[in-house]
Amino acid sequence: MRYAISIPNFGDWADPRTMVSLAREAEASGWDGFFLWDHVRFSETPLPVQDPWVLLAAIAYGTERLVIGPMVTPLPRRRPWVVARQAVTIDHLSNGRMMLGVGLGEPVAVELGAFGEPTDLKVLAERLDEGLAVLDGLWSGEEFSFEGSHYRLTSMTFLPRPVQRPRIPIIVAGYWPHRGPIRRAARWDGMNALFPPATENWVEKSRALLAELRSLRSDPEAPFEYFDGGHTMDAGEDADDPSVAADIGATWWIESINPWRYGWDGTAAGWPSVDPARARIRMGPPVPA
Repeated sequence: MRYAISIPNFGDWADPRTMVSLAREAEASGWDGFFLWDHVRFSETPLPVQDPWVLLAAIAYGTERLVIGPMVTPLPRRRPWVVARQAVTIDHLSNGRMMLGVGLGEPVAVELGAFGEPTDLKVLAERLDEGLAVLDGLWSGEEFSFEGSHYRLTSMTFLPRPVQRPRIPIIVAGYWPHRGPIRRAARWDGMNALFPPATENWVEKSRALLAELRSLRSDPEAPFEYFDGGHTMDAGEDADDPSVAADIGATWWIESINPWRYGWDGTAAGWPSVDPARARIRMGPPVPA
């Protein structure tokens, strides 16, 4: 199992120089990945928000080993051909360390509706599926065209191809027990499975979900990533246990550097200091004994 940091692209922590320094410290401290949230607004509370793709480019240039990427980018609110170009550029800049997490996007009203974007979940799911097909076709480096309900591309060849083959890994995020994200994830390269708070028997449900994902795969032998995660610094019984994730069969543990856990009260003025988050990163990944 590999270990990664997940950190928001808003608030004082997302200052570009601060973010690059955090990524460098994560690499020096033994973490395997550094993933950014992707929001353009996040909250009705005015907050400083930084573009995750610009941040990722800076992180790619400033690190040598970390797997990096958005976890997740709401593909339905982005032009998939622009994402294809951005992701390939970062893949080349990082020498093949790019991973693309995708989802519908949330909170829908703030991130989509406020900008006049569709908010119907069925439409967003259709856009997501078409967008993924566009990414895959453009990344092939072969002549490609597309005709869908939401996107249309004339015949073209997109170059360069990604460094990684057959493509940049695509990780689908989605909440259990919704069937759409599960079926979608099985068609691609992994799933960031999210369980609602207080889900009972989540360990058994995680095992069953991973078994189902593997059964749905067209090639059961092909690599497939399964993401679990939480907060290992919470006190006592509230601390999450990475050894349980490893036993389930997770391939990634995502340590969430979550501002609420560090005292954020939801206001622009109440953003917590980066020092506790930096200290957690410096402690290194929570590798089970």
